[in-house]
Amino acid sequence: MSQFTPSDVTIITVSYNSSGILKQMLATVPVGCNVIIVDNASKDKDALRPLAAHHGAQLVELPENIGFGPACNAGAQAAKTEFIFFLNPDAQLKDGAIDALLAAVTRHPNGAAFSPKIMNANGSAFFKQRSVLLPKSQWLPKGWPTGEVQLPVLAGSAIFLRRADFTPFDPNIFMYHEDDDWSINHTKTTGPLIFVPDAKVLHDAGHSSGRSPQIANFKAYHLGRSRVYAMRKHGVPFAATRSILAAGLGLISPLVLLSKRKRAKAIGFWRGVTSAMSNQHPKLAKVGT
Repeated sequence: MSQFTPSDVTIITVSYNSSGILKQMLATVPVGCNVIIVDNASKDKDALRPLAAHHGAQLVELPENIGFGPACNAGAQAAKTEFIFFLNPDAQLKDGAIDALLAAVTRHPNGAAFSPKIMNANGSAFFKQRSVLLPKSQWLPKGWPTGEVQLPVLAGSAIFLRRADFTPFDPNIFMYHEDDDWSINHTKTTGPLIFVPDAKVLHDAGHSSGRSPQIANFKAYHLGRSRVYAMRKHGVPFAATRSILAAGLGLISPLVLLSKRKRAKAIGFWRGVTSAMSNQHPKLAKVGT
């Protein structure tokens, strides 16, 4: 048992045109738990505002899309409770998930952050067992670990921690690899990252902002930029060379000829990598325009 209750927790979720799928996540939030929705200048505000009001959620509206990590920082700054829980809008809490996380905090007073057991819609493991920022010696086997063990990195789709322990996400990372970067830094400065198998979360990955070719291109561009930046930041050897090779292989893959979305994704990744290598960041047209 824990001395804490869901009322001691604030769920922070970042929305970018995510009102449709956000309904499902909010429906799984336990009674008494606080919610902050950080909107990254979405076009669906007319749907998002009444949705937030219906669920008693605080809505933080940003004037522009500042990226996932910086939006999480804005949500953490607005939170007032003992604990904060970063949760993707395309995630759903299983019964007792927050209670299990609170109980784990009591068992691991030195734990700096906690990850629930995240599963895909088909029940398979959604688990970050490796990172391009870490040596292979620190990679974990596929699937969930057994028991409450320490992890090298956490998936940004669900991160639970004390608000007092929060260290900001790097504002230079718009999206992708911000969770790897944060996990490594947070472990060094604050303490271990703990896996909590009794806390279960369903993650319908990739549906929080749509799957159009335009969105695929937008996301892949920032993936390319973030990969080069984060690898260089953490001293990964041959960061630019490895990234440009991966981008080149993506462009010549036969799969890009068969799918407009895959083609847009490959082109976006190439543009992101090359812009990071030349330290350029051209202003992108807004998604959907």
